Amino acid sequence: MKREKIADVLKSEKVGSDVLVKGWVRAFRSNRFIQINDGSSINNIQAVIDFENFEEQILKKITVASAVAVKGKLVESQGSGQRVEIQVEEVEVLGEAHPDDVQKTVMQPKKHSMEFLREQAHLRFRTNTFGAVFRIRHAVAYAIHKYFNDEGFYYLHTPIITGSDAEGAGEMFRVTTLDPVNPPIDENNEVAYKEDFFGKPVNLTVSGQLEAELGALALGQVYTFGPTFRAENSNTSRHLAEFWMIEPEVAFNDLTDNMNLTEDFLKYIVDYVLNNCEDDLKFLDQREAKEEQSKPANQRNELSLVERLKFVSDNDFKRLTYTEAINVLRNSKPYKKNKFQYDVEWGIDLQSEHERYLVEKEFKCPVILSDYPSKIKAFYMRQNDDEKTVAAMDVLFPGIGEIVGGSQREERLDVLKRKCGDFNIPEDELWWYLDTRRFGTVPHAGFGLGFERMVMFVTGMTNIRDVIPFPRTPQNAEF
Repeated sequence: MKREKIADVLKSEKVGSDVLVKGWVRAFRSNRFIQINDGSSINNIQAVIDFENFEEQILKKITVASAVAVKGKLVESQGSGQRVEIQVEEVEVLGEAHPDDVQKTVMQPKKHSMEFLREQAHLRFRTNTFGAVFRIRHAVAYAIHKYFNDEGFYYLHTPIITGSDAEGAGEMFRVTTLDPVNPPIDENNEVAYKEDFFGKPVNLTVSGQLEAELGALALGQVYTFGPTFRAENSNTSRHLAEFWMIEPEVAFNDLTDNMNLTEDFLKYIVDYVLNNCEDDLKFLDQREAKEEQSKPANQRNELSLVERLKFVSDNDFKRLTYTEAINVLRNSKPYKKNKFQYDVEWGIDLQSEHERYLVEKEFKCPVILSDYPSKIKAFYMRQNDDEKTVAAMDVLFPGIGEIVGGSQREERLDVLKRKCGDFNIPEDELWWYLDTRRFGTVPHAGFGLGFERMVMFVTGMTNIRDVIPFPRTPQNAEF
């Protein structure tokens, strides 16, 4: 008999038919009621067993976390909490789990700290919270690919190993096959990278954007979706050393086109999650509500998780320039009453508290800021005519602040070469990037969405380490 997924059985209209399910035991009450979950849904199916019909040796093996196969008749449930249940006719223990061992793990049916769950990341998938998070993570990834495919984009696989630093920050991981203790030395008493595998210093990429631009200038519109790496020694709840980025690039788009694409894309993802992850969202929404109760009143989210998603889905994004935003902030009550932790002045990068004020208090909708000071943005962003700002944009969301950064790219060769000099970027390292401006250069634009940042937003998780299966952070590369 073919196994059926529990998610399908719970929705089945085949009451009275025989079914076979396989999964892990979440609870076994009174030697009669087995709660089984196979990961296909946050909801368990209840299997009712008549212990008088089964050997005691079999029943003793049915413990929390053990794997079982259950065959029986699907019937209307006699109790509350579920529509259908299985009247067990056959049960097989596929994998035992000793209760003493289970007590030491996150599979013990009790509340655990998030830190303890991270220490057992290989087992935390079994919990309701992380089952929900990673099912939604999959849904977000699928929605991203579906959106771009339906819009006629081409998926471009950009290099993970690169010789360029797209962001210019220098926080990159070196990739080498040279002996770390006794590397070869050249005539200048420096490491002889000519003898390295690639013949020069290379690193793990921080972005696929520069290569994506090359694709867009031939294929029209492309997107990347891949791992990126940043050797930033940060242990905050918002930083990872290994994370995933989505970076579309579109030929002939200007900054306004870029903002239109970004807004449409983000709304699509949120709508997809709202329409396809109802059970998991409901669980995470209730989980967050309980967590919020333990926080001081002034630190609680004003909107619930589902309300924040609808806040994005239902509202047009407010658009204003960075300069206008600075004026709004400096004229705000929190600024005048010294409520902001960080100062507000033209030329600085806005802090999360400033971004959230604009979204949650001032405009009460998602916000797109544009035309940032050139000194705080990357070299590849198009210089505006005022020579002080660039055609950049950031999208700000409730509860999280910046979620997307993008820009119209600098397509003018002379300006781009000048900016390479301003940012101390050697032209010979990016000769191929500059070269594209010699052969039919056109305006083009794109943006970057940190995948884990988006998953944090749609799940309500507050630590980025809890939305990636196996987080890589300073001093931590377990699993």
